[in-house]
Parts: sequence; structure tokens; C-alpha cells
Amino acid sequence: MNFTENIFLSYLIVFWGGVLVSFTPCVYPVMPITASFIAGANTKGTRWMGFLISLVYVFGLALTYCALAVFAAITGKVFGQIQNNPYIFLVVGNVLLFFALVMLDVIPLPTIALSSQNKNKPKNLWAVILFGMASGLIVGPCTAPVLGSLLLYIGSKQNIFHGITLMFAFSYGVGASLILVGTFSGLLSSLPKSGVWLVRVKQASGIILLIIAEYFFVKAGQLFF
Repeated sequence: MNFTENIFLSYLIVFWGGVLVSFTPCVYPVMPITASFIAGANTKGTRWMGFLISLVYVFGLALTYCALAVFAAITGKVFGQIQNNPYIFLVVGNVLLFFALVMLDVIPLPTIALSSQNKNKPKNLWAVILFGMASGLIVGPCTAPVLGSLLLYIGSKQNIFHGITLMFAFSYGVGASLILVGTFSGLLSSLPKSGVWLVRVKQASGIILLIIAEYFFVKAGQLFF
């Protein structure tokens, strides 16, 4: 597998990781509220305008996450200087283990929900961007396990451009279902109801993070011995 294939695979994994996160019990119930917000902004009532507004909303979400990516890439220089230190791998492994336990509901993490009573209609696309940016902070605790793991990866690579583009891929993965609902409003009524399947998706994400944490523990053990 060459360098180009590795880069493409990383974007693919991050995008589908975002899609997986959007179907967790914390994020999924927010979708109808956000879709209603987009419908309020779609004054023309056309699918094209719904598609555009949905893209702009997710762009706002991506701006918030990209700011975190820039910070992670810049501070990652410290990580890069000592990345062969086994204690660093232990720290990273334990952080990922913590995120995995959060996803498996072993450790509770406070969450903030969007209010369904918010009936304000945005007057322009700038308002949609701002709402998207704010939602990135609001659902942050919901996406924290996967988002935090991604930031650790970006910090280890120390590449700002790569980090930003990865965050865009992750954001549009999280917002992919929302873009579909915002474009085809009829899909909202066809979405499956919240239930046990959402918990199973969350648990699957936790298991994936556990496997990654184990990888870092193994790397630490190799450096120790």
C-alpha cells in the first residue's frame, strides 16, 4: 500500500467514523431538531436550497472541529519529540481506554442537549454557519471519545493541513445523514426510532477504541522490554 492509498484510507476511516458517531444515542435524537432549523432557513422550500443550507450548517460544525485540529497539530510537536517514550504510549493508551469506557457507559460523561423549544429561524447563511459552529460545541461531549481519539492522531502527525482536512471529513461524516434529511425533508419521517440499536452502535465504537488502546499498550510494552 503506497502513501496515496494510506492517505485515502485515513480519510475514508475518519468519514465513516463520523457517520457511526451520528448514530449514537446522544447525537441521533438531535437530528430532527436540527432538521427543523434547516427547514426554517429554507424559505424557498426547494431541495437544492435545503441541500445548500445543510452543507453550510455542517461547514460551521467543521470550523469548530478544525480549530481543535490546528491546536492539536501545533501542540503535537511536543508529542513528536518524545513519541518513542513508552510513557507517552501509556498516556495515549489510557486516554483512549477512558474514551472507550465512556462509549461503553462504564464511565458517565455529562452531555448537553439542544432544546427543541428553539423556534428561531435564521435570516441568512451566516446565521446557519454560527448555529453549526455552536452545535459543534453543544454535541462535543457526545462526540468526545471519537473526536478526542482523532485529535490524538492529528497531534502525532503534526500536519496542520492534514489535520484540518481530516476534521472536514469527520464533520461531513457526522452531518451526512443530516444533509440527506435537510435535502429530502420527507426522509425525516422515515428515520428509524431511537432504540437499542443506537446503544449497539455506541458499544461497537467503544470496542473499536478498546482495540486501538490495546495497540498503544503493546507499543509501550515493546519499548519497555
